[in-house]
Amino acid sequence: MSFSLELPPTFKQRLADADRGLAGMWLCSGSTVNAEIAAGSGLDWVLIDGEHAPLSLESIQTQLQILAAYPVTPVVRVPVNNEVFIKQYLDLGAQNLLVPMVNSGEDAAAAVRAVRYPPAGVRGVGAALSRGGRWNRVDGYLGRANDELVSLFVQIESAEAVENVEAIVNTEGVDGIFIGPSDLAASMGFIGQQTHPDVVAGVRSAIAAARTAGKPVGINAFDQQVALGYLDDGMDFILVAADVSLLARASEKLADTFLHERSGVAGTGERASY
Repeated sequence: MSFSLELPPTFKQRLADADRGLAGMWLCSGSTVNAEIAAGSGLDWVLIDGEHAPLSLESIQTQLQILAAYPVTPVVRVPVNNEVFIKQYLDLGAQNLLVPMVNSGEDAAAAVRAVRYPPAGVRGVGAALSRGGRWNRVDGYLGRANDELVSLFVQIESAEAVENVEAIVNTEGVDGIFIGPSDLAASMGFIGQQTHPDVVAGVRSAIAAARTAGKPVGINAFDQQVALGYLDDGMDFILVAADVSLLARASEKLADTFLHERSGVAGTGERASY
């Protein structure tokens, strides 16, 4: 007797159905316990970071398996815009990908080809061997994956990307963009100055291009007031913290309260929120 499964809605589908901006957090530690705690928090989505975090393919797959028991939507960031990495991440079960450092329409088109099966793309066919297609238990996976079962978001995080944002966001197969103010500031010569007027102008330019193209746009904003402001302005999705940053700031606060304030020794002071 044949057995079939249905995959959960993609992030693209969740955004299309949402009547408000979706709030999420990063998972950077690789801890499966952290992943499960975040999944049950009530947040809309989580981002598993394969770019800056020490995560293996196996650890990403394990986190996805844990997150599957919860209503939260997982998005996975690949380390680089590379068809081999993208194929592996899709096969291990990542339905929603975020590709960093997409600087041109050509970069965006390369990412689209990597997530799509031929003839529209170059993704290798391994659905019978992998969790992505649930080992051939998803009816019509090969025919449905390109347009229905996988969503692709790309990052705008450089001055070059802002210059080319219209071409990027209008690339067929790109489902939305995510703005990284920290890298954008660095690329413009203002490292650590996400609120510099030129950086803010670049962010606004990217948002406007996404709006014109009718594509969802998201941003990273660890400052709570800034994040709330983006949501009030209609941002489609946002990241507001990370598992590692929450632990770092909370443990520092404990040290300030129970050591520095009581002893009169100065604490470590203000920390960057990004």
